[in-house]
Amino acid sequence: MLFEPISIADLNVKNRFVRSATNEWLAEEDGTPTTAIGDMYEELARNDVGLIITGYSYVNVQGKSNEKQQGIYDDRFIGPYSEITSRVHKYDSKIFIQIVHGGRQSVVREGIPLLAPSAVEDASSGKKPVEMTEEDILNTIEDFVEAARRAKDAGFDGVQIHCAHGFLLSSFISPYTNQRTDKWGGSVENRTRIITEITRLIRERVGEDFPIMVKLNATDGFDVFSGKFGLDAPECVEIASLLENAGICAIEVSGGIFEAGDVMSQPNIDSEEKEAYFKRYSKMISDTVSIPVILVGGIRSKKVMESMLNGYADMVSFSRPFISEPDLVVKLKKGISDRVRCVSCNKCFDHNGIRCNYDFGDSA
Repeated sequence: MLFEPISIADLNVKNRFVRSATNEWLAEEDGTPTTAIGDMYEELARNDVGLIITGYSYVNVQGKSNEKQQGIYDDRFIGPYSEITSRVHKYDSKIFIQIVHGGRQSVVREGIPLLAPSAVEDASSGKKPVEMTEEDILNTIEDFVEAARRAKDAGFDGVQIHCAHGFLLSSFISPYTNQRTDKWGGSVENRTRIITEITRLIRERVGEDFPIMVKLNATDGFDVFSGKFGLDAPECVEIASLLENAGICAIEVSGGIFEAGDVMSQPNIDSEEKEAYFKRYSKMISDTVSIPVILVGGIRSKKVMESMLNGYADMVSFSRPFISEPDLVVKLKKGISDRVRCVSCNKCFDHNGIRCNYDFGDSA
């Protein structure tokens, strides 16, 4: 099944491999995507990656969360992104742009407050955000909708709304970071409302035939001894169902916020038992929704990839392995390899531009 096509809404993807969104630290400081980013995506497309999801792109300047992060907050980005999508489409690969607001994980800048659903301090950084007003929420929704409109104009095959890893929309769905008592907080339906509203309005703005996916936190990742009560099962399953009903066409299952430690990009994945560390959540979601489910997180061997397509997910997604081996899909298909070379050292997340340390003689 790894090399069989699949449909996401009406979009045909040639195989089950997904490049999961990864910040490359290669954009201009104002968020403009560079030729180097296009080179990276074209190399993945040339090597048969069925679906490429770009590094996260901020929808307004207040939501920027990293230096050299891509942006999509202005129409002037449509041209540079159009060049990138054209390069990818030469190889029959599909490409989505991931759109995001950093929320309380945004870059701290003088005179610009950190916005979040509630004023809950980030224990990992010591930052305390400002609770969003109704006007803040409505303006942010509009920023996501306009970002999707620009994505369509630039030739992207769809958008992925980033609802994971402690960024703004992830903070809304989590009871740990959303302590509101109005229509944007409290019940699962209320905490999910900002995402369902974004989805509804994107549909109105760009039409019914433009695929909208989400990357969904299934768990915040706190252990039972932390004293913190964040998002986890079964609420994540209820959220997934609400998103499907709102028109989301696929869900990539992930987890973890920075305060919970090494949850999202877990190190030292050196055995099959450690692989696919979010599979329990993807199984529960797969059993509930009828749209494609994509699983990311520590998938390293062909055996596990194949087993995940048997009830756990419909597609498998990779970040670090594609940094190490852009030609991974070709190697697996030709039988050259049955396991990725990535050792999950996390040294690839380099603020000077992502890179695999194998390429520099360091495999540790």
